[in-house]
Amino acid sequence: MRNYRGKNVEQFLEMLIAERGASHNTCISYLNDITNFDKFLSGAEASLEAATTDDVRRYLQHRSEAGANSPTISRNLSVLRQFFKFLQSENVRLDNPALNVDGPKVSRPLPKVISEDDVEALLKAAHKSQTAEGIRLTCLLEIAYASGLRVTELVSLPTDSLSYTSETLLILGKGGKERLVPLTSSAMNAIVAYERVRSNFLKRNKTSNFLFPSRSKQGHITRRRLGQLLKELAMQAGLDPTLISPHVLRHAFASHLLNRGADLRSLQKMLGHSDISTTQIYTHVQKERLHAVVSSFHPMSKKDF
Repeated sequence: MRNYRGKNVEQFLEMLIAERGASHNTCISYLNDITNFDKFLSGAEASLEAATTDDVRRYLQHRSEAGANSPTISRNLSVLRQFFKFLQSENVRLDNPALNVDGPKVSRPLPKVISEDDVEALLKAAHKSQTAEGIRLTCLLEIAYASGLRVTELVSLPTDSLSYTSETLLILGKGGKERLVPLTSSAMNAIVAYERVRSNFLKRNKTSNFLFPSRSKQGHITRRRLGQLLKELAMQAGLDPTLISPHVLRHAFASHLLNRGADLRSLQKMLGHSDISTTQIYTHVQKERLHAVVSSFHPMSKKDF
C-alpha cells in the first residue's frame, strides 16, 4: 500500500476517533474493511484513489461469492461510503463511487433472549463459588443483568464510574455519550463483596483504574475471557452454553424490563441507544412470544372450521 493511500486511511481513522468518538474496536473493523477492498483492487490493477462504482459493485459480488452474509456486506458498503465521503471532504476525490451502490436487503434478526428463570439459574450457580474468581464473576454477572451494559463497557469500567451513594454507574458509551445507569441492591452487594478480593487481580505492586483489572494487555478482563467464563457457568447451571453470552445478558435486561412494564424511552436511555428504533426491536420479541402463547394455549387456536 502506497504512503499516499495509507495517509488517507490513517486520517480517516483519526477523524472517526476525534469527531465521532469511535472505539478502538470500531477503528480496527473499519481498517479491515478498507484494507480488504484495497487488496481486491490491487488484484484487479486498480486503486482506492481511482476506484469506480463498478469496482465497488464487483467487490460486493466478490464478498458474496466468498460466503459473506448480507449484514457483513452491508457493513462493508457502509464503511466504503463513509471513507469515500471523507476523501471528498478532503478534496482527494471528486466523487463517492459507493454512494449509489445498492446493498443487500437485511432483515434485522430478533435478539436471543433467555428467561428470567435462566438468569436466576446463572446467578445461583455463580453465588455458589466463594473463590476470588467466583466472586468476580458474580459481580460481573450482577452488573450486566442490572444495567444492560455493552460488553466493552462492562469489562472496561473505570473505578470512578461507580457511585456508592447514588448506586449508579456513569457510562461513557458509543460516540463519547455519557449516561447514568442505576444498579440494583443485589448488584451493589456483589460489588462490595468483590472489592474485598479485587487486589487478587492486580499486578504485583501495581494499581489500576479499572474496576475489573487483569494481567491482559488491555489491563482489564477481556471480552473473550468473560464470554468463556459465562459459558462455563451456563454448563454448571444446566443451561445450553451456546445461548449464553454477555450480549444475551444485555438482551435479557431489556426484554425482562419491558415484560414488567418499563417504557421504551427509559430503556433507550439505559441501553445508550441513539435511535429508539433500535430499542423497539425488543417489542417485536414480545409480540413473537405473545403469538406463541396464543397459538399454544388459546382454545380456538387448534380449531378448524
